Amino acid sequence: MNASSPPLPPSLSAELAARFGARFSTAEAVRLHHGKDESSFAARPPDAVVFAASTEEVAAAVRLCHAHRTPVIAFGTGTSLEGHLLAVQGGVCIDLSGMNAVAAVRPADLDATVQAGVTRKQLNAALRDTGLFFPIDPGADASLGGMAATRASGTNAVRYGTMRENVLGMTVVLADGRVIETGSRARKSSAGYDLTRLFVGSEGTLGIITELTVRLYPIPEAISSAVCAFAGIADAVRTVIETIQLGVPVARVELLDALALKAINQYSKTNLREAPTLFFEFHGSPAGVAEQAQAVQEIAASHGGVDFDWATRPEDRSRLWQARHDAYYACLGLRPGARSLTTDVCVPISQLAACIAETIADIERSGLVAPLVGHVGDGNFHLLLLADPADAEENERAKAFSNRLVERAIRMDGTCTGEHGVGLGKRKYLALEHGEDALGVMRAIKSALDPLEILNPGKMLPD
Repeated sequence: MNASSPPLPPSLSAELAARFGARFSTAEAVRLHHGKDESSFAARPPDAVVFAASTEEVAAAVRLCHAHRTPVIAFGTGTSLEGHLLAVQGGVCIDLSGMNAVAAVRPADLDATVQAGVTRKQLNAALRDTGLFFPIDPGADASLGGMAATRASGTNAVRYGTMRENVLGMTVVLADGRVIETGSRARKSSAGYDLTRLFVGSEGTLGIITELTVRLYPIPEAISSAVCAFAGIADAVRTVIETIQLGVPVARVELLDALALKAINQYSKTNLREAPTLFFEFHGSPAGVAEQAQAVQEIAASHGGVDFDWATRPEDRSRLWQARHDAYYACLGLRPGARSLTTDVCVPISQLAACIAETIADIERSGLVAPLVGHVGDGNFHLLLLADPADAEENERAKAFSNRLVERAIRMDGTCTGEHGVGLGKRKYLALEHGEDALGVMRAIKSALDPLEILNPGKMLPD
C-alpha cells in the first residue's frame, strides 16, 4: 500500500472485487505502472486499480469510493509531465484505456464522439477515409480524455488552438458517481454556465471525463514543411515574432537550440545543422502554401536564416516531425541516467524574445544542462533541465532555475504552464499568477463539486 496513506478499506476492496472481478487488481506491478508518469517525481502507486469499460462502470467505482471516502485518480496513457497521476494519498486508480471506442464520426458536421481512452493516433486512423483529421498533437500518443483534462495543445496550436477550443461537449462522472453531459454539438451556445470549459483543464480534480465530442478539420489540400538554421536564438525568435505579427497562417513553428539539435541527430540519426533551428509547417491550397512559405523564407533570410530545406513528400515530413516529437527522449540521452525537470512557460508573443534572452543568460549562470525546445508560434517554450537524481545540489539548482523562469514569465504577463498543466509541480505558482481571490473562487468550485476531496487529491490547488 501507499506508505503515506491508510490502507484501502477491506470492505471497499471486497466490493470492488465483486463488481469488477479480474479487472480489479492490487498486484504490485499493476499498481507501480499506474503510479508513475513522465515527470521527474518519484513513483507513488495507488492502493488498487480498476480497469473500467464504460461510463457506468466508472460511475459505479466512484460511488463505492465516495461511500468509503477513498481517493480516486483517473489514468489514461501515463504520459503526463507534472505528476498528475501520482497517488499521493493512496486510493483507487481508474484505468480508462479500455474505453477506446470511436462512438461516432460525423463528417458533415466536422465532429466525432469518442470514449476517453481513445488516443489521438487512433482517432486519426479511424478518420483516414473521411478526408478529416484531429489536429491537437502534444507529441505523445496521449488519450483524448487525458488531453482534455490537462488542456493539452502541442505543435499545431498556433493554427488550430488547444483542447479548450476543440472540445464541444463531454460526459463526466462527478465525485458522488452522478453522470452529467456538458455542452452540445452546436458550434455556439448561450445556455447556462460553460461547464465544458470548466472540466477542460481540471486535471481530474472536479470529475472524470469518460466521453467527449471534438472538432475535426479537413485535411489540407497541400502541406509543406521546412527547417531553417540561424546563427543565434535571437535571430530565430525575431523571425517567429515577425511571422506571427504579419499574419502568416503557419500551422506549426517550432524552435530548437543547438544542444537539442545535437541530441536529435544522435537519437534520430538525422544530419541537421547543430544550430538554433526553426521547424515550419504550412497548410492550405498549393498556391496558399507556396505563398506562405515564400513569405517566411524571406523573413528568415532577413534575420540570417540559412539552409532553408523543404520537405514536401509525406514520408519526409513525417520523418522531420517524428524527430521533433522525439526531442524529449533524445535530450534525455545527453545525460544517461538523468531525469528531466521540464519547464513549460508561455508568454505573449511580444515578450518572447526578452523572456528567452533572459532565460538563456540564466542557464549559462546556473551551469545546468538544459536544451531548449518550444512551440514558439504561440509563445510557449520548454527547457529540459537534465539533473542526476542522486545529486541533491544539482536538483536544487534546477528547481531554483525553474522558479526564476516561472517568475520571469508571470512578470511578463505570461503563465507558469502553457500546456503541461499544474499537477503536483506547479501548484505553488497559482497564487502568484492568479491572486488569492481567484484561488478562493477555484477552491469554492472544488468544494461544491467534490466536498470530500476524493478526486485526484493533492493536485492543482495549493494547500
